[in-house]
Amino acid sequence: MNDASNRSLSGQVALVTGAGRGIGSAIAMKLSGMGAHAILCGRTLSALQSTEAAIHAEGGGSTALECDVTDLRSVESVAEHVARTFNRLDILVNNAGVGGGSSPLHQLAPETWDRVMDTNLRGAYYCIRSFAPLMIRGRAGHIINISSLAGKNALPNGAAYSASKWGLNGLTYSIAEELRVHNIRVSIICPGSVNTEFSPHTGKSADKMLQAGDVAHAVAMIVTQAPQSFASEILLRPTQKP
Repeated sequence: MNDASNRSLSGQVALVTGAGRGIGSAIAMKLSGMGAHAILCGRTLSALQSTEAAIHAEGGGSTALECDVTDLRSVESVAEHVARTFNRLDILVNNAGVGGGSSPLHQLAPETWDRVMDTNLRGAYYCIRSFAPLMIRGRAGHIINISSLAGKNALPNGAAYSASKWGLNGLTYSIAEELRVHNIRVSIICPGSVNTEFSPHTGKSADKMLQAGDVAHAVAMIVTQAPQSFASEILLRPTQKP
């Protein structure tokens, strides 16, 4: 039996936020390798172009578009471009995120709280608000939100980040019920610590940690799920504790 991740996504369009590095880059490359045209979104065009070059080197198709998910007009502009250029969107991966530092909540600067919430939670809302109508018109689609095990468990000295991911989980479960009537499947992936440049993981063994490709593989499984069902949540842990 063929691995589900080898099934073709030819003709489909997938948009990944935070696609310039780490998990987002790995997801975009995975979906492109499966035949989808990958739309790469992020705030730094040079980073997106690096992912785009890697995709093109593998014979895939992609488009790099600057987008700040905390700015509704920026997201809407990308949505208008996608509708005008492709007239469809099959897969939306809300991956863009930031950390919240490492301090007790009562010492956290309000601007840090706002930055975390605006990116990790408001950004997903803006993207869903802007792109879901295109999926509704097409009567199909996948929305995949990249959360964290910090959205399932306590994270001392990381309360803002944890709160943003708990919020993202609740948002995901709720819109899954709203959109399933339109044949749109909404899922969330909650990985543990991933070996990327996103944040340091002092004292952890990098070779035992989750890798960006592990999250990309989970995305591939979701988008190739049989049409009569969907995986609403995936908790992703390393085989060995790092």
